[in-house]
Amino acid sequence: MTPDDRVYFQRGADRVTHTLQLYRLGIIKKILISGGSGSLTERRAQEADEIAEALKLMGVPDQDLIIENESRNTHESAVAIKKMLKDSMSSSECLLITSAFHMRRSRACFTKIDWPCDTFTTDFLIHERKFTPDVLFIPRVESLLIWHTMIREWVGMVAYKLSGYI
Repeated sequence: MTPDDRVYFQRGADRVTHTLQLYRLGIIKKILISGGSGSLTERRAQEADEIAEALKLMGVPDQDLIIENESRNTHESAVAIKKMLKDSMSSSECLLITSAFHMRRSRACFTKIDWPCDTFTTDFLIHERKFTPDVLFIPRVESLLIWHTMIREWVGMVAYKLSGYI
């Protein structure tokens, strides 16, 4: 069990750091953070709240943060964001920032609810290719982790298609 007095980004850190970079460069003026716990069975900290706290520690003022922390999946997030923003801005003024492996499904969710926006991908899961004799017989750990993520995303795409989310 990890201490709950800090924020853990793990592999998705680029989503936060690249967003902060775009904000500091003046490319984006406000940051909307979306995401609940994602857990269907237990109550956990809301991802959006944790990321907002980290961004505040990094100097982003409260008035530049918009938080949606009730959604449990990407579809619910897209629906909630459109509802929050439709009276104050258009989708063309929004920039969807997420991990590269998840962008296709995210963009499809926003397009399906008629809220198409520009995209900015982060957190690319790649590693240098090396063709050496040992790699032919023993796969690199990084490759197995990338395949795991890719398969989960493929399953998510199929599930979202069957659910009518995309």
